[in-house]
Amino acid sequence: MPNASPRPKHGRRTRRRRRVDPARNELVSSSLESAQQCLFNQDYGTAFVHYLLVLNLAPIFKDFAKDAFRFTLFKWAEELDSVGRIQDLFDCYEQALELFPNDEVILNSMGEHLFRMGFRDEAAGHFHKALKVRPDYPEARENFYRVANWLVERWHFLMLNDHGRNLKYQQAIQKAVHNGCNSVLDIGTGTGILGMCAKKAGAAEVYACELSKTMYELACEVVAANGMDGRIKILHKKSMEMEVPKDIPHRVSLVVTETVDAGLFGEGIIESLIHAWHNLLLPPQRGENEFGQQSTTGRVIPAGATVFGMAIECLEIRRHHRLCETEVGGLSMATAGELRSPVSCRSEPDDSMEPYTTERLSRLPGGYKPLTEPFTALNIDFNNVQELEGLSSREVREMHLRVTQEGQLDALAVWFQLHLDEENSLSTGPQEDTCWEQAIYPIHSVKGFVLKAGDDLIVEVSCRDAYLRLCSVAVLRDGHKIHLDKCVDSQLPESNPNPEAELCTALASLQTAQSQTRDVCVLECSEVALLNNGDYHRSFARALAKLISQLKIKCQNQERGSSFPSDPAPSSHSSGLLYVLDVSEGFSLLSLIAASQGHVKAYSSVEKRKQQEVLKRLACSNGISEQQLEFWLNHTEDEQGMLQRPSREKLWSAIILDCVETCGLVRQKLMEKASLARCLLEEGGRIYPQKIVVFGTLVESDTLLLESAVQGQEPTLGFNIAPFINQFTVPVHVFLDFSTLQCRHLSEPVELFVLYLMEANANYTNREVKVQAMSSGRLTAVPFWYDIYLDEEISVSTLSQNSHWKQAAVVLQQPLEVQAGDWVSLAVKLHKSTISISAHIENAPVQMA
Repeated sequence: MPNASPRPKHGRRTRRRRRVDPARNELVSSSLESAQQCLFNQDYGTAFVHYLLVLNLAPIFKDFAKDAFRFTLFKWAEELDSVGRIQDLFDCYEQALELFPNDEVILNSMGEHLFRMGFRDEAAGHFHKALKVRPDYPEARENFYRVANWLVERWHFLMLNDHGRNLKYQQAIQKAVHNGCNSVLDIGTGTGILGMCAKKAGAAEVYACELSKTMYELACEVVAANGMDGRIKILHKKSMEMEVPKDIPHRVSLVVTETVDAGLFGEGIIESLIHAWHNLLLPPQRGENEFGQQSTTGRVIPAGATVFGMAIECLEIRRHHRLCETEVGGLSMATAGELRSPVSCRSEPDDSMEPYTTERLSRLPGGYKPLTEPFTALNIDFNNVQELEGLSSREVREMHLRVTQEGQLDALAVWFQLHLDEENSLSTGPQEDTCWEQAIYPIHSVKGFVLKAGDDLIVEVSCRDAYLRLCSVAVLRDGHKIHLDKCVDSQLPESNPNPEAELCTALASLQTAQSQTRDVCVLECSEVALLNNGDYHRSFARALAKLISQLKIKCQNQERGSSFPSDPAPSSHSSGLLYVLDVSEGFSLLSLIAASQGHVKAYSSVEKRKQQEVLKRLACSNGISEQQLEFWLNHTEDEQGMLQRPSREKLWSAIILDCVETCGLVRQKLMEKASLARCLLEEGGRIYPQKIVVFGTLVESDTLLLESAVQGQEPTLGFNIAPFINQFTVPVHVFLDFSTLQCRHLSEPVELFVLYLMEANANYTNREVKVQAMSSGRLTAVPFWYDIYLDEEISVSTLSQNSHWKQAAVVLQQPLEVQAGDWVSLAVKLHKSTISISAHIENAPVQMA
């Protein structure tokens, strides 16, 4: 029966023959007109609703209205964000993506909002999808690189490239499985490598759990690619939320994990193992099983750990954690109170402070000096649940350490030996060639206390909140006990302090003693290092003094030319008053340095109340009146609001922009801010800095390769992991200490690029630079840094020894073999303040650009 086919009922041709609905068309037409009118009136919320109605009723208008719809969405989202209507904001984006599911601009924008709100996994998904739609979309690519640093931290690459570490874990797992541990749980599986080692060793059942969504999905891909899909069960769950038989059918005989950080306990290994012993593991074994006999008891790899430490002197650590300068940019710091980093250890837990930070001691600029011999701080048995449960309730242990060398006490450095089993162990010590950093417990309780050989340093060791805490509390010297939190500056090895500075210090100390809580101000480590960057502040003081002197002379000349005999003398509110705006990120003294020049009203972008109080105290003690300093962000809704006129009739004499991030990259949207700032300057006014010159050099560095990507299958024991984890490789390596980087220099430094903040017409977006190789080798990276020109004569370098900035390096995807004398062509591009570099070898010698 030819007419029995049902297809014509559902065919597109039948739908096309439906009659046009005039009422529907009228509604679409009027809504479109209303949307456009609301958009013109900046009523973005109503415009958005009208556009939704139009595009849902008449999808044919999608191409026509797409750009206007995007603009409306983004503007409405800004308004929703500003008033805290976050759920409404995301609802609008979801409605937009229902209409335009493959719009890379909307996907990228939603990813940016998600990232700012802390939803990093979800943000990465949107950036990744935007790149799939349009692989050359630079905004999405840069955002994906940025979020990749959060989702897959750089230590993953170092750890996977550490063949020795991987092999020892494999040997310990293989031995345990051969001794009867047939059921295995890998806690915090990451890429899945330890679980795959267990399966390869012959374990009958292997389970794994991973809390990070990104790493969970990555582990699933890796396991499938290695032929173990369905043979290893991976759960997207925290181990402490797992239950038997809900998540795994029965208790396992072996738990493998490496949920340890540089301070051993910081990733929660104690809590997760206590939970595992009570809920997921078989009871602990009392003796060795016969070879091959199925185990009826449980065990953990690693079996335990020993923690070591030593006291050290280190200028690099000191200048990142406490104020070392008595004067900054001509300002006395006597009344600043106690300025310190948020890394501070006490025996009693303090949720507002981190007990330790991490550093690779072997790569610290300037090195370090051991002041004591290494000591054993703690032993822990991960196979003894009673010991794990009793760790937090252990009494504080007081240790006496004999000082072997004289030096300033700056920190306690801590590392550990991880005992995988009786035969295999891993050390994270500073002399080891390992992927690990060391834990650093900086000293805040005393400024510049000098230990002498023969002293006994008293250290308290505790684990009150399952964090290892080491606190230096006192020194025994010649039979006397000196409490470090009560030391005075007279013990500093400084000669002939000037009486005025000594009086200021004494007054500040007295004030701190009377009201310690009020005068303690916590700054980020980078902000403390900035305060200790004397060259930076001296350079700014010189540049500001030059400009303000020039503008004062110009102002005086103008007043002489326009004044009458009856004119009153100019007041502080007259047209001759100079306005300086400092929009530096975080804590900055530059506004005070400007105000100290006289006849200047300075505006600071410091937001935090405690930090504002510090600036007010410093202003008062340095003779700067209250009227000369204003906190601009107290009166603005958002950051962009800072860049506007100081008053209706005035323009800025100087605008100070924060141009380089501590990590070594140019700040995002710097050039856009500079463009706006130029429009707000008075005649003769200036943006600081005036220009930024980017320098770079060619290097061969295996270290940068190992920290940037997994190098094939050999380091990962033959498992195919590299293609999956390397999706999160970023082309620019940040927080680099170039002075201690293990590398071979293949060229002299060369100018790569110039960013002009004062001259818009001088800027360009790409440049080709020719660099001649001075040595043969494998070109793997181009480290770069900046000379920041405040004016034509005064500059600061981010490569200087006391710089608070780190450096960065572009790591080439494919290293180039170069010979001495070869010319390497570098294509340097700038896109929205982001620098990218590609390289190739020239066939014939050419002159350098």
